[in-house]
Amino acid sequence: MPAMRTAAISDALESFHLTGAACLRGVFADWVDVIAAGIDRDMREPGPLASNLVGAGQSGGFFDDYCNWQRIPEFARTIHESPAAQLAARFMGSESAQFFHEHVLVKEPGTQKPTPWHSDLPYYFLEGQQTISFWIPIDPVKTATLRLIACSHRWERQVRPTRWLDSSDFYTQGEDYRTVPDPDRDPTLQVLEWQMQPGDAVLFDFRTVHGARGNDASTRRRVLSLRWVGDDVRYAKRPGRTSPPYPGHGMVAGQRLREDWFPVIWPARSAHPQPAVR
Repeated sequence: MPAMRTAAISDALESFHLTGAACLRGVFADWVDVIAAGIDRDMREPGPLASNLVGAGQSGGFFDDYCNWQRIPEFARTIHESPAAQLAARFMGSESAQFFHEHVLVKEPGTQKPTPWHSDLPYYFLEGQQTISFWIPIDPVKTATLRLIACSHRWERQVRPTRWLDSSDFYTQGEDYRTVPDPDRDPTLQVLEWQMQPGDAVLFDFRTVHGARGNDASTRRRVLSLRWVGDDVRYAKRPGRTSPPYPGHGMVAGQRLREDWFPVIWPARSAHPQPAVR
């Protein structure tokens, strides 16, 4: 990858811990073609969890798929060989970086549907503070970029999880959640967003509340998201089917994630090389 300045990493680390999000420029520039090939393969041969999040009668298309890295070699290469794992450990303040899952998000030109405001953690069977997601566009992104509510990773209550297609409750009972915020109508909430180039990445905590506008550009907005957990993350029971669901995992509350399903990539435990991050 292109050499990364220590100052850029330091500034991003400070932003990540203070606000719950940061942007790193060009960190995946050498991986854009590989990621693009993987997304194209996934769209040609979608997995069992794939969906189109644009409803009938709405314009455009919003392709959504995840948990396919084991069958898509381009994603496996990115997970094992790119700087993502080492960066994840460093930003989480963790000795290890364990891979949770990847997520492909493609908005076609003219897609009006926004990505609703949400945080990821309530959808997952996880608890812990050492978490990080990489949002990596492989197309130039202006208005359809990721938007994040600064410091929301420190909120005492998580945002109520909803279904993206129809905004209904994801769980019917259980944990006490706060209502979904609308930072465009609430001046007390600060929104972070960056115009981005292919190979840039937004890094954010699983608890950070985020969303995105529709895609009013004339080209696709293709994104690969890589999600990682650190040393303190444990399995947590939720009041319903989680997303991703991972049926038959066999884990119990308080247990570390099983490494045969969720591999520890950093420190390296295989022949896959790991590039140094300065």
